[in-house]
Amino acid sequence: MDLDKAINQRASCRKFLSKKPDWRDIIKAIEAGSKAPSAGNISTVRFILVSDKDKISELAEAAQQDFVSQAGYVVVVCSESKQCLLSYGKRGEKYCKQQVGAAIENFLLKLVSLGLATCWTGAFSDATVSRILQLPENVEPEAIFPIGYSFEKKYQKKKPNLDSILYFDVWKNKYMTKIRKPEAG
Repeated sequence: MDLDKAINQRASCRKFLSKKPDWRDIIKAIEAGSKAPSAGNISTVRFILVSDKDKISELAEAAQQDFVSQAGYVVVVCSESKQCLLSYGKRGEKYCKQQVGAAIENFLLKLVSLGLATCWTGAFSDATVSRILQLPENVEPEAIFPIGYSFEKKYQKKKPNLDSILYFDVWKNKYMTKIRKPEAG
């Protein structure tokens, strides 16, 4: 599947078929996530692939999202920012969050290209997820992704049009300045 098609087909799925996906496809999506840019080539993103149904149910409860428990697998994306913070100080926090977002987008697009579906779940009890997955103190859960085959054809919800989000040179400037041609001399 080409990139534009994957971008346009990516949509949140909250109803999954009972058929369990091939875990190797999820590993391919995680590998795509690992290719995201990182500040100073310091990787801060970690992925936990959860297949244990009891743990999946506990994660659904931690997120207060029943649909999470329907999935055959759940991936929890975490950040381990210590090295990035040591290298970049307070600015490293921002770099870490940017890296997590970039990795997640690669991960999501690869899932779409493989015919899999998910829903980015960001509201959950951090402490509960950390306990369930036995995360050390320096590792932060960032998002939960239930993964399976979509029960129904999903369509991407309407996104903002380019006119409402694009400015030129300064905030709120809707027009690109004409480029002057150099004078002949």
